Amino acid sequence: MRIAVAGLGYVGLSLAVLLAQHNDVTAVDVVPQKVEALNRRESPIRDAEVEAFLAADASGERPLALTATTDGAAAYADADLVVVATPTNYDPAQNHFDTSAVEAVLDLVAEVNPGALVVVKSTVPVGYTESQQRLRPAMRLLFSPEFLREGHALQDNLEPSRIIVGVPRGGAATRGDAEGFARLLQEGAAGPDAPTLVMGSTDAEAVKLFANTYLALRVAYFNELDTYASERGLDAASIIEGVGLDPRIGPHYNNPSFGYGGYCLPKDTKQLLANYEDVPQSLIGAIVEANRTRKDYVAEQVLQRVMGLVYQGVPHPVVGVYRLTMKSGSDNFRASSVQGIMKRVKARGVPVVVYEPTLDDPEFFGSEVTHDLDRLKECDVIVANRWSDELADVADKVYTRDLFRRD
Repeated sequence: MRIAVAGLGYVGLSLAVLLAQHNDVTAVDVVPQKVEALNRRESPIRDAEVEAFLAADASGERPLALTATTDGAAAYADADLVVVATPTNYDPAQNHFDTSAVEAVLDLVAEVNPGALVVVKSTVPVGYTESQQRLRPAMRLLFSPEFLREGHALQDNLEPSRIIVGVPRGGAATRGDAEGFARLLQEGAAGPDAPTLVMGSTDAEAVKLFANTYLALRVAYFNELDTYASERGLDAASIIEGVGLDPRIGPHYNNPSFGYGGYCLPKDTKQLLANYEDVPQSLIGAIVEANRTRKDYVAEQVLQRVMGLVYQGVPHPVVGVYRLTMKSGSDNFRASSVQGIMKRVKARGVPVVVYEPTLDDPEFFGSEVTHDLDRLKECDVIVANRWSDELADVADKVYTRDLFRRD
């Protein structure tokens, strides 16, 4: 098939590479640097599997039928299938996802190729696809949620936990279209066929938001366990291990942190909460609030260390932040939890130095940015959401809640 993929973030790029194994794929992005990098077979994001696939293509070992362009109209006009994977950041002022980038693609496809099958992969509010279908009744529109980890997006497409495709009621797309798209994803996968579900598009949208909110719940739960253990002088790691041995709970997704963050969980939990307007709830709002509470608690712990140094005669302690990224192997620090700690610490007048090798700017929200690890180690307190052996020689300065030293 001739496929166009809109967006070169984690979702779009990993899908473009996956589908380009067996189809002619054109990837579209508004950022020329991303397009140029992909055409040189350099990944515009940090993802080990994407980088390996592009290197294998460049060497001729594993060819990909993949090109990139900034000309969306030309790419969509020639496509049998358009996959929309543009970002949908949460807009707190509107209490809603900003879906304008998705709608720009839908409008352009409707103009240049009204017969194309269009699959929205961007995360959207519950009910969004049907609302767009009503605006464009002739468009063959589907929604398919993605379930990917940052830094391992292609791996999760190669070994999907499940494939879900949603069909809007009263739309031009059929169940056969949905099953055909699911087969395309299965064709590119490396392992056995994943469970496949075809359902209504609104139900599929709810699956995405509820799945990510449950993951946020687990993060918040084990963080509050860790807070309790810390305040009561208990061994949080032992408690978590004992809790996780219950097979109904399991020993996964249980490592304490400064809070959930990154591309998905903060915005998806807030969007789901917004979707609960006029629907009784207590738990969903508590998950969002628990993340704020955890950041407040961690920031106070850091500030207590700072004040301890002041009492010891250090006149102006400096707090160093080790990495803004959420996870190892990722270059994403959008909504990373450590930023919330930074803001709270800086609000109390404490200077902050950020060590982030992937950030070229000299400042980040008014704080010095350095690529020099030794400069970070000069700081009086070092805050690390995730431990690194690079910090072993200054371990006495480090504040982290990474009990198991893994993501």
